[in-house]
Amino acid sequence: MDAKQTQAAIEALTHLRNKICNRSSIFSFFSDSPDSNYNKLKFIVSNSVTESCNNSVLLLGSRGCGQVEVLDLVLEDLKVEYPEIISVVRLDGVLHSDDNCALKEIAKQLCSENQLLFSKMASSDDNTQFMMAVLREYGLAHKTVVFVLDEFDLFAQGKQRLLYSLLDAMQSVSSQAVVIGMSCRLDADQLLEKRVRSRFSHRKLLFLPPSKEDILRLLKQILTLPEDSTIPRDYVITFNKKLHNMFEDAQFKEILDTLSDADSSVHHMLNFLFVAVCNMNLESGYLSVENFKTALLSIQRPYKLESLQGCSVLELYILACMKRLEDKEQYSYNFNSVMTEYKHIHDSYRISDYYARNVSLRAFEHLLQRELISFVDNRGQNQSIEFRPVKLLISSHELLQGLKLYRSCPALLQKLMTGELNKMKAHLVDVGMID
Repeated sequence: MDAKQTQAAIEALTHLRNKICNRSSIFSFFSDSPDSNYNKLKFIVSNSVTESCNNSVLLLGSRGCGQVEVLDLVLEDLKVEYPEIISVVRLDGVLHSDDNCALKEIAKQLCSENQLLFSKMASSDDNTQFMMAVLREYGLAHKTVVFVLDEFDLFAQGKQRLLYSLLDAMQSVSSQAVVIGMSCRLDADQLLEKRVRSRFSHRKLLFLPPSKEDILRLLKQILTLPEDSTIPRDYVITFNKKLHNMFEDAQFKEILDTLSDADSSVHHMLNFLFVAVCNMNLESGYLSVENFKTALLSIQRPYKLESLQGCSVLELYILACMKRLEDKEQYSYNFNSVMTEYKHIHDSYRISDYYARNVSLRAFEHLLQRELISFVDNRGQNQSIEFRPVKLLISSHELLQGLKLYRSCPALLQKLMTGELNKMKAHLVDVGMID
């Protein structure tokens, strides 16, 4: 590869890195549809600005699905459309879940916005009265305050004085405000007290991880080089052609499936892309399937596999039994259910690795400590461990991979996790070892 192509590859690498790091422009990809959350949220906020009314809405969805980025896009666009009319106050439930702390932070941000002197000695009542006064003044001046409450569910703990004060102030005709809550809990609105819920508008926007088709379209948009850039046109055409051929490769599709099965959020996908792009070989000058394989291995969380290597054979049997129960669509189970499945395996396949109940219970507790399994909820803490519902914290793929890496793993355990179990059982029936 000559010096010109090497320089073109360096330019392409820099372009792709910048593109992946510009998260706001990436999330604008999902705002094309009129039914997108971007357009819905923009309508709600702009309606408050133009119609001088109050609104409240919750943005719900798992972490990494773009609530923050979409909100930032909406506020950025509206600030351009309505300059000096919109003020934004941001609170985080991790930092400001205490009502007094939250009211103090609101007063501080409003003072900074309006170039006023903030008093650190002001009481909570003083800060509340100041907030109410500012809302009235904003309403008279036809200006809108947008309160952004990240980790909204944490604000719903305790007496919810902050939420009540905000939503109650919005009942006034003179105020003009929008409360936007963001949470990864889909039941966040159900945590509100009755007096707070009655003042909430009950608007909710649900953010879902993109489908595999959307992920592929997003990859094409991000990784395709523009022909009107400063990068040599011949290199761009060849790069895009090789890229589109790679998208049709079966190995590449398998990598994407593995990635999306583990975590299909946009943030996770972008982190994966960044690692893959950084692995691009400048000597060849083009992206390859090997770059994406390396990226997948580097971002997969290995700590669960490492935890499995420190487990006993009995603990591996318990994990396999829990996975079998889930395969049978039995998603609510406890230690007793797992032991019943364990005994069934012993009776069916005459395994020599069978342990007493008290030994199995200690192994079960060890899995809880390693965080490979956990209790479903915090209810029934006074109950004995063997009666409390549990769930697996490790995927089938991770469990199977861990069993393959386990040096002294019994052959039956691997067969339990693959499709060979029924064949094995049929063979035992044929030779008369079991009925």
